[in-house]
Amino acid sequence: MAADPRDPLADLKRIAFLLEKAGESTYRVKAFRSAATAIAGRDDLAERATAGTLGELRGVGEVTARCIGESLAGEEPVYLRRLEATGGEPVAVGGERIRAALRGDCHSHTDASDGGSPLVEMVSAAIDLGHDYLVITDHSPRLTVANGLSAERLSKQLKQIAKVNEAVAPFRVLTGIEVDILDDGSLDQQDELLAQLDVVVASVHSGLRMGREQMTERMLAAVQNPHTDILGHCTGRKVKGKNRPESEFDPARIFPACASAGTAVEINSRPDRLDPPKRLLRLAIEAGCLLSIDSDAHAPGQLDWQPYGCERAALSGAPVDHIVNTWPVDELLAWTAGQR
Repeated sequence: MAADPRDPLADLKRIAFLLEKAGESTYRVKAFRSAATAIAGRDDLAERATAGTLGELRGVGEVTARCIGESLAGEEPVYLRRLEATGGEPVAVGGERIRAALRGDCHSHTDASDGGSPLVEMVSAAIDLGHDYLVITDHSPRLTVANGLSAERLSKQLKQIAKVNEAVAPFRVLTGIEVDILDDGSLDQQDELLAQLDVVVASVHSGLRMGREQMTERMLAAVQNPHTDILGHCTGRKVKGKNRPESEFDPARIFPACASAGTAVEINSRPDRLDPPKRLLRLAIEAGCLLSIDSDAHAPGQLDWQPYGCERAALSGAPVDHIVNTWPVDELLAWTAGQR
């Protein structure tokens, strides 16, 4: 007796998710996401599988066609089975209690800036991970290399998020931005727009080799800005790929300023960042700073990188009640509104 067909669309998306989570190359992920787009809504897949013409669909290649055929035959695709066997475990050990307490993610990107997937796919992945909310924080205009959003494009995104929220309730998509901290410490977006957003993550992306004193003054101005809710990846370091050293600043001034202003320090979970280093994270905790454990995801599968940050938070002795994205969404929004 033939097995019931599986959902090939779901299988392709799951493969792409696991590849993203494992940090595999963009071209490999794109092959499966393109194939998923190609077959969405089609009712002729079974006929094509029988005729051997799945590969004639634009966006479907030899490997993805084989996966689709296996799904339609009621078999878990071999490609997916191998990934589940090697990549289905948590990406980091430790910090399980903190991960269980997380209700959302305050730093994520879509294809509106330099992310690889549209808003709806990021939201769908966040829902599947059990989140209550996801903050969309695409880049600000100064970061042209990341296709940063102008004021006009950001305004359009806010309307798009409002429509998505109608479809996914009670899940909440929160409006936000990862705004560049400019050389003088000001923020790279109009104050009027920043005031409308649910969450503002402020990060340094340029001039990372600035002198210690100048960088300290730059960051102080940003974390004390009433629009800033979270200080993103504070050292700017990269520990994988093209390694980049830490920016130099005075933590004895920055972290107490964050605590005083109510600005959270981000624990960036990207495996190529893991920022701040644990020695600085401990200083932030000792200073009484609020914290935010974020994925900084640029693809759906990367949303599952938060356990890296949870592990570091646990090892550094972070109080769970100081982690803002363990709070219910209304409490989170009350905090950010109070920052303005």
